[in-house]
Amino acid sequence: MSVGTVLAWAGGVVAAFFVGALNPATTIARLLGTDLASSGSGNPGATNAGRVLGRKWGVVVGVLDVLKGLVPALVAGHLVGPHAAYAVGIAAVLGHVWSPFLRGRGGKGVATTLGAILGVHPWVALVVVVVFAVAVALTRWVAAGSIFGAFAMIVVAALIWTGHAPGDAWTALWLLAIALLVLARHRNNVLGWWRQRHLDENA
Repeated sequence: MSVGTVLAWAGGVVAAFFVGALNPATTIARLLGTDLASSGSGNPGATNAGRVLGRKWGVVVGVLDVLKGLVPALVAGHLVGPHAAYAVGIAAVLGHVWSPFLRGRGGKGVATTLGAILGVHPWVALVVVVVFAVAVALTRWVAAGSIFGAFAMIVVAALIWTGHAPGDAWTALWLLAIALLVLARHRNNVLGWWRQRHLDENA
């Protein structure tokens, strides 16, 4: 790999990280006179934006968050190849999750993850969206959709790894990495659900 190629990859990853770090939920909330950090769940993501600002704004934020992952992945995939798209895609997700513009805070990365996957493997994104939608419809809980969507990515990664779905080892590892990141960002949701279930069983 030439020095120029290494610099191009590094520049792409850094640029994608800062694109991901831009937080439309917080920006829109401020323009509307609301501090999202002290409203609702306090999370600077689409779900909380929809809860605090209204469903319309939640959809707008969600679309913008998807684009933060989609555009860098598409550009890198077109100019360099899928492995570069993986690198900038996960960089965008990391920027969203730990935004330097929000002092290291950020959203849970679900929409940006979906965008990154959509930019490289639309069929995987379709699987994730279907699983997400079914889980939300059954539970009426967006976090459950995100968690089950992440598990769907792990299943797809396993299928790719074993040769039962298209893709190489890097594809499988990439999907596994971002799925685990999404699950880690939802650990409080899982713990809260577990505690509530325990309380209900002992009530």
